[in-house]
Amino acid sequence: MTRTGSLWRQFDWVLFVTTLILIVFGILMIRSATLGAIDTDLISRVPDQIRYAIIGIVVVFALAAIDYRLLGSLHIWLYAIMVGLLVLVQFLGVEGDAGSQRWINVGIRIQPSEIGKILIIVTLGYHLAQNYDQLHKLSTVIRSLVHMSLPTALIFLQPNLGTTIVFMVIWFAMIWAAGLRLKHIGIFALVFVLGAPVVWANMEDYQRSRITTFLFPDQQDRDTTYNIEQSRIAVGSGGWIGKGYANGSQSQLRFLRVRHTDFIFSVIAEEFGMAGGAAVMVGIGIVIARILRGARMAIDPLGSLICYGVAAIIFFQTTVSIGMNLNMLPVTGLTLPFISSGGTSLLSMLAGIGLAQSVIMRARKH
Repeated sequence: MTRTGSLWRQFDWVLFVTTLILIVFGILMIRSATLGAIDTDLISRVPDQIRYAIIGIVVVFALAAIDYRLLGSLHIWLYAIMVGLLVLVQFLGVEGDAGSQRWINVGIRIQPSEIGKILIIVTLGYHLAQNYDQLHKLSTVIRSLVHMSLPTALIFLQPNLGTTIVFMVIWFAMIWAAGLRLKHIGIFALVFVLGAPVVWANMEDYQRSRITTFLFPDQQDRDTTYNIEQSRIAVGSGGWIGKGYANGSQSQLRFLRVRHTDFIFSVIAEEFGMAGGAAVMVGIGIVIARILRGARMAIDPLGSLICYGVAAIIFFQTTVSIGMNLNMLPVTGLTLPFISSGGTSLLSMLAGIGLAQSVIMRARKH
């Protein structure tokens, strides 16, 4: 009894409360972005986000209570569940925008690739921790890539290029943290250059269009660049302090499309200005910093690698989401962590927080 109480005293309340603030702010911004909507899907976005947030908070405490080393010991089963869900998408998947097939319907729609982000952190973390002293060998690095290849390929076939890239970022961040050698980076850079044409040839037309629109905006038709143009107008018109909550013309007059997901940062910048956008970045920065603190304090390689993997997802998705809103990066469809509308995405982020808390609660005391 005392031991359990001692564990919960290690719970990182700064991390949890900051995450909670971001979620509440995100719900308010989704409400603003969907005010006056007549589409039933948009109308349901706010109550759905609240519902998933409540479930996600329960998941945070549940995962924090479970020893992450126990989850590591179940790595084979977790890997099988992840691959099984991704295979189900190929046969029973629900088709979404642009013909992508990313969801399965089990009473509620879930996106297995989002669940996979968290499961791969545990399974890859265990694999690397078991081979921690063998990372100087290229064969060990190759095995880690083989571990990633099946779920990554299944996600690419959905097609879902954004999450495919996230999986590769997770791999690189975790194996770098584990001790990847510089000589191996050169080898993989060469493989990437040689493999890029193959990836390009197997991409969907809309995915190629997003990249060419970013690289050659002046050569595209107006409809192709419409979202980016409206996003830039929204960000620029917000100024320093914005136009006020629910007073953004780009979002309220529906000029800005997918404003509740891909371009929610533009809504924030228009309504709360540079100050609001900076506050969101600071909040997410605090979350990442607290998770990295957990990585430094972890008692074993598995704990460190789990924290590094969770931090990598949050950092990468934040950078890409904000970057595409500012036309600094191609549009990928990745959500802004804790802010954008998306139930399974929010659940996966909160599951990541729960895993980090599990490591932090069992960390060595400073």
